[in-house]
Formats: sequence, C-alpha cells, structure tokens
Amino acid sequence: MKPCIVASVDKKMYKTVPNMDDVVSMAESTMTVDDIEGELAKIERIRDVLVRRESELRYMMDDIQLCREITRLKKELHKLVSIPDNDKSNEDRQKEEELLLQIHKLVETRDFLVDDVEFERLREKEEDKEMADFLTSKFTPKITRTARRRMPSRAQQASSPFSKTGLTLLKECCGFPCSIM
Repeated sequence: MKPCIVASVDKKMYKTVPNMDDVVSMAESTMTVDDIEGELAKIERIRDVLVRRESELRYMMDDIQLCREITRLKKELHKLVSIPDNDKSNEDRQKEEELLLQIHKLVETRDFLVDDVEFERLREKEEDKEMADFLTSKFTPKITRTARRRMPSRAQQASSPFSKTGLTLLKECCGFPCSIM
C-alpha cells in the first residue's frame, strides 16, 4: 500500500490519496454503475409488486366485509319477508324498508369498490407498460443477453394470479342469488 501524503492547510491535517486505485468503495468491485442501477430498478419493481398486493388484499378485505354485511341483512330481510302480510306489524314493514335501503347502499358501495379495483388494474397496466419501456430503453443489451441465456417457461410467462384472484373475488356475489347486484 502506498503511503498517504499529508498536507497542511490552515493548521488542519488532510490526507490526500495519490492514486484512485487505493480508494476502497462500498460497492462490490465487480459491480458497475449499470449493474447497481439495474438492481435498484429490480428492487423498486419488487416494492411496487408488494404495494399492489397490499392494495389488492385491502380491497379484498373490504369486499369480504361488505358481502358479510349484505348477507346478514338479506337473512334478516328474508325472515321479515317470510311473515305473511296480514301478520306484519308497521314496525316489520318499516324494518323491511330500512333493510332494503341498507342493502342498496352496501351494494352501491361494493359497486364503487369494484370500479376502483378496475381503475387500479388499468392504472397498474399502464405503469407496467411505462416501466417495461423504460427498462427496455435503459437495459436493452442486458435484457437481450439474459433472455437468450434463460427463456422463461410457459408457467413463468403466465401473469400473476394475485390481480386475477382479487378481481375475480370482487366480481363474485355474496353466495346468495342477488337480483340487486
């Protein structure tokens, strides 16, 4: 190792490095700036996938809660509807109306939720396209070399099951025949 040259400026000691070969970097010596940028892009992509999955799970939980509440209200309504009209009190009729209004509001809320999921799916698709375009322009030589070395199998080419699962779940009904939905 070469000795460092010490220089004095305003009575303070500073070490100067005579050769850049002596500088030790925190990064691995085999990694280039492009490698680091590529890895950072991969990490960013993984983070995006996790954020999307979290969002899907939150939508799914909201959907499950709405469906449970709709199911509970429908059961309650079914009990009231099964009472013959002659035997119903004014309270029963009023309760029927309230239940119908509550169910209607919950169904509207669920419809908005499904619309939000569809909007998110389209937005994510656009983001994916933009990211693919960026990565293609930034790392085209590396992508082509990597693609030649290992071609993905058919199973790997299939899209992620998460978005389809969430969307499919949201489009299913509460388990009851539902003319309102």
